[in-house]
Amino acid sequence: MPILQAAEIQAMIPNRYPICYIDSVTALEPDQFIRAVKNVTINEDFFQGYVPQMMPNTLLIETLAQAASILILKSPQFAHKTAYLGSVTKAEFLKPVVPGDVLVLEITLTKVRQNMGVVHTQALVDGEMICQAELHFVVGATD
Repeated sequence: MPILQAAEIQAMIPNRYPICYIDSVTALEPDQFIRAVKNVTINEDFFQGYVPQMMPNTLLIETLAQAASILILKSPQFAHKTAYLGSVTKAEFLKPVVPGDVLVLEITLTKVRQNMGVVHTQALVDGEMICQAELHFVVGATD
């Protein structure tokens, strides 16, 4: 059962079609952990491009970053602000994402210092890890 639906997610983060990749949030512990879902369909515009029938790794990182930004912005100290991706480290891609996959995104907040944060992320399909990365964020005022 979703905790946050697509409309609530869009109220929090600035991403819109065609680059809003989070369909729902199924678990959320502010300042600690989030589990979000992305349903990957054959209709995704990126399947028409660069490597047909495979989600580009850069968009997989973007999807993880969007889930992480929801976690960060649910923190009382960052409410009503915007989270910006600063850097990606320790990224590992184990399997491709293909049409029909249901991505389960698990993000753990590992460090917060003033207006910056670090999260450990992983994406799973059918319980199998397909990607993991450490993302670094900066939080700023909403435009």
